[in-house]
Amino acid sequence: MLGKIHRQTPLPQSFYAEGAIVVAQRLLGQYLISRTEGVITGGAIVETEAYCGVLDAGCHAFGFRRTTRTQAMYGQPGSIYVYLIYGLHYCFNVVALRPEAPHAVLIRAIRPEFNRDVMIRRRQRSTESANHSLTDGPGKLTQALAIDQRHNEGSLRSGPIQIFPGSHPSSFEALPRVGLGRAGVFRDVPWRFRLE
Repeated sequence: MLGKIHRQTPLPQSFYAEGAIVVAQRLLGQYLISRTEGVITGGAIVETEAYCGVLDAGCHAFGFRRTTRTQAMYGQPGSIYVYLIYGLHYCFNVVALRPEAPHAVLIRAIRPEFNRDVMIRRRQRSTESANHSLTDGPGKLTQALAIDQRHNEGSLRSGPIQIFPGSHPSSFEALPRVGLGRAGVFRDVPWRFRLE
């Protein structure tokens, strides 16, 4: 499969030029690939979460908030937004829609497929303990793929982090987003998408 990906080009910018909900669904089954630290790691995207701009109380850009942290969300579709949570974990997001319209999709989980041994080492896990939980959370996958702040505002078309065509699933779950206790009516909207 990795050889097949090598022969493909990353997804075009037009793939991301829709609202975050559409892009979050489209991303399921596509391949997130990291070429960092001299090695390729990654796998198929299996869980995403949509954040829909200035009217979405769960979104970092809610109410037209624009800071050094959120600036990446206002960039080109198909660019990268990386931020740190709890001072510990990086979260990797794909910018969607169009410039100045801060939509983004959080990549919550991938199926670890390429160079699992490297991902296990980065996460400091034993092979046995990593079988089911190696990349099943946003902080876990960024650690496993060595994604951090240096990738913020980069391009998914030409940088070390890219997304390649995969197989879009015929069905998936739509669930409430995670950790949005203060998002009002947006707390329970089913904008998290996961392969069944």
